[in-house]
Amino acid sequence: MSPSTELLIQAQGLNTYYGASHILRDLSFTVARGETIGLMGRNGMGKSTLLKSIMGLVKPRSGQVNITGRAMTGRSPYEVSRLGIAYVPEGRGIFGNLSVRENLQMAARAGTRGQRDWTYERVLETFPRLTERLHHGGQQLSGGEQQMLTIGRALMTNPDVLILDEATEGLAPLIAREIWRICGLIRESGISSVIVDKNWKHVTQISNRNVILVKGQVAFEGGSEQLRTNPALLDQYLGV
Repeated sequence: MSPSTELLIQAQGLNTYYGASHILRDLSFTVARGETIGLMGRNGMGKSTLLKSIMGLVKPRSGQVNITGRAMTGRSPYEVSRLGIAYVPEGRGIFGNLSVRENLQMAARAGTRGQRDWTYERVLETFPRLTERLHHGGQQLSGGEQQMLTIGRALMTNPDVLILDEATEGLAPLIAREIWRICGLIRESGISSVIVDKNWKHVTQISNRNVILVKGQVAFEGGSEQLRTNPALLDQYLGV
């Protein structure tokens, strides 16, 4: 990473616990502007806990989280969001009693640099399926449509970083393929992203850098080609 690289997220020495369980162990993680990161590891290795620690949903016992150079450790999620970080959690978290249109429009705002690249019209153009469901309530959508809506809603905030936890978990192959297409568009648009998904082949097709967690620590960090051409490493850390 060059000295001029702009770090949008910088987590250093995180130790996060759930009760007596020590989940993140002195973990450090960065996201630079324009970077797409694949965050991988078996279940229970700390991926979601890392994301929640960054977003302020879980407070680390020690360590530091800086967002665009500002100390944000343990601050509220809305404060982190205001600094340009959009989070699509596992489970999606859409508003089921609001329509597709309302879910999207309530999130609309300019980004941290005043950018409004992702307008309501552009989101609907990107997610044509949502255009057909504009007046449906969130609870009436399929799982795949809900995922599209959650990503679309995140884009309406014109973020600098999009964090996507379990991008295609439980989705039909056709819908999953659509989500991966959209992840590629997000990368091309210049938004940084952190993508968690079990399908390492799809992740590495769009990621610049990949981080594998094992028991709350970074076990591997490197480029996609390095990961794809190392079956022993894939077997060791991902069991594939």
